[in-house]
Amino acid sequence: MIQFVKTCQIVFSLSLVGLVFVQTKGGGLSSIVSSSSMYRSRRGLEKIIFISTILMGVLFSLNSLLFLYING
Repeated sequence: MIQFVKTCQIVFSLSLVGLVFVQTKGGGLSSIVSSSSMYRSRRGLEKIIFISTILMGVLFSLNSLLFLYING
């Protein structure tokens, strides 16, 4: 059981890092320097990646709590 939880933790963490890297295409210094504040809604694949990132963060957190509970 503990080995399965550890494996899930690794898979969730790598997936979460990958999703965050894919999602941050407009970040960095260019967004800090530019003064235009434009709102646009997420559509299509961008929305799927956004929701997947939230879901993966929740799964990662729940798995961490489960790991703490099992280790006691």
